[in-house]
Amino acid sequence: MNELEKNRNIINDADELIIKAFKMRMAAVRNVIKYKMDNNLPILDGNREEILRKINLDKLNDKELEKYYLELLDCLLKVSKDYQKEILNA
Repeated sequence: MNELEKNRNIINDADELIIKAFKMRMAAVRNVIKYKMDNNLPILDGNREEILRKINLDKLNDKELEKYYLELLDCLLKVSKDYQKEILNA
């Protein structure tokens, strides 16, 4: 196996972990919107999003990847809010 194939296998393994984490995250998002609906809370919690950015950037601890991680996090937050809106409007 050459270096390209080895690294592609690592990417495939990482993608599997991302899928598992995504499903776990979205299950929690489903529970969050149910709580918000029961307690008449808005979908958007800007304070929570800022806290996530800070905590997760501290965990990332990699200046080179920081802007790319923030792009990924913004996509995850958008998907989470879209999912909550879908459940709310169902």
